[in-house]
Amino acid sequence: MKILVCGKGGCGKSTIVTLLAKEIAARGNKVLVIDNDESNIGLHSRLGMPKPEDFMNYFGGKKVLFEKTKEMKDSWRLDDLPGDYITEKGNLQLLSMGKIYQFGEGCACPINALSSKFLEILDLGDEEFLIADTDAGIEHFGRGVEKGVDILLVVIDPSRESVLLAEKVSELGRQVDEPVYYILNRVADQETEKLLLNSIDREKVIAVIPENKEIFISGLAGSEFNMDVKGIREIADMLESKKKASVKVE
Repeated sequence: MKILVCGKGGCGKSTIVTLLAKEIAARGNKVLVIDNDESNIGLHSRLGMPKPEDFMNYFGGKKVLFEKTKEMKDSWRLDDLPGDYITEKGNLQLLSMGKIYQFGEGCACPINALSSKFLEILDLGDEEFLIADTDAGIEHFGRGVEKGVDILLVVIDPSRESVLLAEKVSELGRQVDEPVYYILNRVADQETEKLLLNSIDREKVIAVIPENKEIFISGLAGSEFNMDVKGIREIADMLESKKKASVKVE
């Protein structure tokens, strides 16, 4: 199953990706985490893994990505990933598509083009998951990154901007015929939860993640996330159930 996690900047996408990846991997599944945020510099530390070499360099770097992406083979498996461009820890693998390093080097469009093609051609086994952490907003929809995934998870924090973006993602999800679900994050109390639920399609909500000081402290310190957080197991249960159902249909 290929899962894409999106949302507005600062809503907690990388936190959800980290916690969910660790939970699914702990159940004996192999999980590939894709860092598709060109400005995110902390996902690897939250996973407790070294930062991998940018995958775009495997194809010659950002300047030639558009052409090289067209030359990619028709199918990849996790075992095909070049070892020099992934880091591993138990059942977890981390692949970083690419980053912006220098002033004036250009936009992240080639990186998103690589992500779109890679997600489309990656073939996963029965006990394999992919979880992609995206850049903020919806630019990745413009590059077609979503067309290769099975499910979209939108992280919503307690802000009007986050609610409006979730509605837009749902609209775009319908355009590519992909299911969209919501994760309410950093919910401090019942009043906040009620306000959020009254502002969105509550039938899409699969988990409510409470505000967590331990996450805040670990994130600020740049240390690995090892905490048990309410709501994450429920998300993993749902994803495993949907994966098993899809395998039976096939």
